[in-house]
Amino acid sequence: MTRGRTVLTNVNAATLQSDTPGYGLICDAAIALEGDKICWVGPKDDLPTKWRALPQVDLGGRLATPSLIDCHTHIVYGGSRAREFEMRLNGATYEEIARAGGGIRSTVAATRAASEDELLAYALPRVDALLREGVTLLEIKSGYGLDLDSELKMLRVARKIGTLRPVQVLTTFLGAHALPPEYEGRSDEYIDFVCDQVLPAVQSEGLADAVDAFCEGIAFSPAQVSRVFDRAQELGLPVKIHSEQLSNLGGTTMAAHHKALSADHLEYLDEAGVQAMKDAGTVAVLLPGAFYYLRETQHPPLQLLRDAGVPVALATDANPGSSPLTSLLLCMNMACTLFCMTPQEALAGITRNAALALGQQDNCGTLEAGKNANIAIWDVTEPAELAYRIGFNPLNRLYFLGKNITKTHVA
Repeated sequence: MTRGRTVLTNVNAATLQSDTPGYGLICDAAIALEGDKICWVGPKDDLPTKWRALPQVDLGGRLATPSLIDCHTHIVYGGSRAREFEMRLNGATYEEIARAGGGIRSTVAATRAASEDELLAYALPRVDALLREGVTLLEIKSGYGLDLDSELKMLRVARKIGTLRPVQVLTTFLGAHALPPEYEGRSDEYIDFVCDQVLPAVQSEGLADAVDAFCEGIAFSPAQVSRVFDRAQELGLPVKIHSEQLSNLGGTTMAAHHKALSADHLEYLDEAGVQAMKDAGTVAVLLPGAFYYLRETQHPPLQLLRDAGVPVALATDANPGSSPLTSLLLCMNMACTLFCMTPQEALAGITRNAALALGQQDNCGTLEAGKNANIAIWDVTEPAELAYRIGFNPLNRLYFLGKNITKTHVA
């Protein structure tokens, strides 16, 4: 079907609206679409008269949800880290691999050596895997170039993905991801380079929607990251942070003072950091794929985040070294089994709260009038089944901006 005026009927709609209890579930619902927008959602019996004569699509009693959002990925990169996976299983830690010149640096070398066309060819199958599970909004970070040309190259590839696939792509500049080998022992000089040369070039070419940084003992200090954030905000770019993944350096609190959109990982986050996030409106993005893959034991403080009312999103963290995961459905199951999130929290985490983490809450993440007509239809009867099953994809069809893209891009 093409975009037009139509009504989806015979469907149970999990609207995920924040002002409704549970999943915001409406049984025997109708969803009216006009062009690329949702115009009305509610019980079919309450469908306004002006919509009743329009073409209807009978969805056979299936479940509708907002389409899925992966709000933290590193999906553009070169090379493979399968050998390091084997090393970890033989006893090497993530920090040991990184300090020995492996980890992110090995991906940097492969990414620098790859052309834009090669990086695009590597990335598209990963993106396609996400689309097949109902994703229509995807954040993609740079951070494996760590020099001017390679960072711009990564961001250009990420932007191009959004022109080749039916998915909205938001790009994030992550130049402060790791210290490149040519700056060994000169981390402050590298931060100068990022702030003075790379960030202005990224901004002038319009290649980034936000700026991120890795605040950790194996990466950059809160003071160094704060300099990057100050420069980003001078250039009009919002910020987000990788923080408290391996230790508690206070990076989350620093980022909250910069009104960060999100703070991600957060295994070692303390109560002060949680309060700073609440005060700033910063979203917590939990990444169970990395927790699982690195066999971590320190859980993020989910109950503290709940008690404070901090929105919790989930994402794949799709990357070659610590979370080679391209399934948000599996991510939901991991969040429930590893972090004890409820299925309702997990589904909100890859829809409503993921949109909030990207500053896109006015456009997507819930089923309600005025939002983009991005809708996933599932062959399940209960929303909890999306988190319950492992290795099972029940997607029946996917609407992106009002168009059914299933046959051309999902099947």
